[in-house]
Amino acid sequence: MTKEKWGQLRQRLLNTVGQNNYKHWIEPIEFSSSEDGVATFDVPTSFLGNYVSQNFADLILHEVRAEDPSVRRLRFAVPAHVNGGMKPAELNGHAVPQPAPRVARNSLSTAPLDARFTFDNFIVGKPNELAHAAAKRVAEGGPVTFNPLFLYGGVGLGKTHLMHAIAHELGVRRPDLNVLYLSAEQFMYRFVQALRDRKMMDFKEIFRSVDVLMVDDVQFIAGKDSTQEEFFHTFNALVDQNKQIIISGDRAPGEIKDMEERVKSRLQCGLVVDLHPTDYELRLGILQSKVEQQRQNYPGLVIQDGVLEFLSHRISTNVRVLEGALTRLCAFASLVGRDISMELTQDCLSDVLRASERKITVEEIQRKVSDHYNIRLSDMIGPKRLRSYARPRQVAMYLCKKMTSRSLPEIGRRFGGRDHTTVMHGVKRIEELKVQDGQIAEDLELLRRALEE
Repeated sequence: MTKEKWGQLRQRLLNTVGQNNYKHWIEPIEFSSSEDGVATFDVPTSFLGNYVSQNFADLILHEVRAEDPSVRRLRFAVPAHVNGGMKPAELNGHAVPQPAPRVARNSLSTAPLDARFTFDNFIVGKPNELAHAAAKRVAEGGPVTFNPLFLYGGVGLGKTHLMHAIAHELGVRRPDLNVLYLSAEQFMYRFVQALRDRKMMDFKEIFRSVDVLMVDDVQFIAGKDSTQEEFFHTFNALVDQNKQIIISGDRAPGEIKDMEERVKSRLQCGLVVDLHPTDYELRLGILQSKVEQQRQNYPGLVIQDGVLEFLSHRISTNVRVLEGALTRLCAFASLVGRDISMELTQDCLSDVLRASERKITVEEIQRKVSDHYNIRLSDMIGPKRLRSYARPRQVAMYLCKKMTSRSLPEIGRRFGGRDHTTVMHGVKRIEELKVQDGQIAEDLELLRRALEE
């Protein structure tokens, strides 16, 4: 590999990634050296190096290996003369994931793994305990009774954390296994590239020779027929060889729109686990854990009583937002030299707290529930007592009580002028049924998610 060859490769990358991506991320990179199977590239900042490593390393490695097959991995480093430089294997203070134990045969590299996403750093609570237990079982590297393991849930609930944790753990426990972790988008890109380059046999050989295949955000390939077909065949080939498959998605397999039925069926044939939205106790536990990490950066950090509890109550839908709020709060307190009080918290996080206050209306709940149960809104609100209308009506009342600040009399008025005792009875009945009836519990969860989107 030479600088001249890199100049030629960059032109090919331009055609692949587009002008905008090329200008911002590829053009600033300069080839430095190649030795012992490692191609080193100079980058102007650690941020740019991290971004390229996470988003374009797989593509760059593919092009580099086409010119120099001896290259097994890439390294991005800030030169010593730029801002003091950094050690070549360090970016933003984190070691670049060493792919040796996590690279599939034929040198197809795994997507970069976040060093923070380990089992030790995963806070377990009731909403995610089953997903955590299943992930730990798969990470042991031995035979399991479920294949695939399908993890699903909304943004910021821990799917990717568990996927990375499994890959990290397998790298330690079973370095002999060929583990491949990538996003569904990267799978599609590899497939399209193999078609373009007429290297489908190489593609099939690589993907069907892994011991553990991990695919994140599988919903990305929905509606992409050719990619789904190849994924289906890859899936079957690995299952036939008793190789483990771990998949994540933003919803259950059966709910992914435009996914072929045969693919849905395959995804559902193992263990499907939902990461439920976090409850108050789990959010508080996550914050307490993150505070200990923040104290390494801010040794004198003082957080007054009630602040973490306040944040756990107010920021409830997304753990990433919750963690980001704490990070901002700690940095701000350090800069101004103050303890983290309730007043400082509300001042510093006013925009985050406002955003978390999205008001859900009774009318919105009524519409969602009537659509979910495929009944007319007028029938649900009206006087009819048929079970097909009464149960959805009680579900809607329950959600109004739990998700709005409306009083029982106010809710009753919105449901055809019913008495508050009727609303109270409906809420109590649904609370009983959600424990006894799995379908009601599932309906409530789906409706709650739809309303909070």
